Amino acid sequence: MPTTEHRAQTDGTSSGPEVLRYTAFSTDPAGGNPAGVVLDATAMTPEEMLATAAAVGYSETAFLLPRGDGLDVRYFSPRAEVSFCGHATIASAVAHAERHGAGRLLYRTPAGPVDVRTARADDGSWRATLTSVAPTSVPLGDDDLRELLRALHWSAADLDPALPPRVAYAGAWHPVLAAGTRDRLAALDYDLDALAALMQRRDWTTVDLVWRADATTFHARNPFPPGGVVEDPATGAAAAALGGYLRELGLVTPPATVTVLQGADMGRPSRLTVDVPQDPGSGIGVTGAAVAIP
Repeated sequence: MPTTEHRAQTDGTSSGPEVLRYTAFSTDPAGGNPAGVVLDATAMTPEEMLATAAAVGYSETAFLLPRGDGLDVRYFSPRAEVSFCGHATIASAVAHAERHGAGRLLYRTPAGPVDVRTARADDGSWRATLTSVAPTSVPLGDDDLRELLRALHWSAADLDPALPPRVAYAGAWHPVLAAGTRDRLAALDYDLDALAALMQRRDWTTVDLVWRADATTFHARNPFPPGGVVEDPATGAAAAALGGYLRELGLVTPPATVTVLQGADMGRPSRLTVDVPQDPGSGIGVTGAAVAIP
């Protein structure tokens, strides 16, 4: 059972599931990406999960179903179920660790098994590391690229030619577009309906817009219209997909640690640490802090 401190951060009643609110990839409740968390959803139907996610209103809510040696996990945006969500994984793992202690968790997600480890840092904050399913990427077709640029109000001249457009996967699919300048990334003003329609046809979860500040530091923004959210302030699944993309194209020398800074442009700064192992078939590690939202 949650402590009195955490009970104030729930929405559940005595007859319904307890819904916690956490933010991931920040130690400040005003930063990071908020997620709903239900630590025991074994009595819930998918319809109830979707309704709960819609009521919470965050980009995703994680529903944990303890079974055997691990946890079955389902993720819902306010509009639909998604195959994998990084920030809700980090948030739910920290919520679990605060109640049951640090250690290793096996998340059985719709995208496949995800290893999660939790620990308490020297400053007292809680952190979690997920290891994604095996990543991959495919070319972004010319027609899709033109339609994507048009929806974003970008042009081909806005892109960084050193980071080619692709569609990357580490549990969910994300087009990766690299801006040539930080100013281009900062000026996000897209056609929500056009982008949502394209993403729905292609089964893309978010669009990972990045700008490379140096060899291992990226700024990112992630439009998420299919989930009913204009922008995600921290996207762990996209960060894992980016790590796989960088390794596959030889844009980093593994083993490498990449920092993704996200959310600053929308007032919710977030920091994601991405570990890129050398083995081309191995999952990508994504680490971040999480904290309960008062």
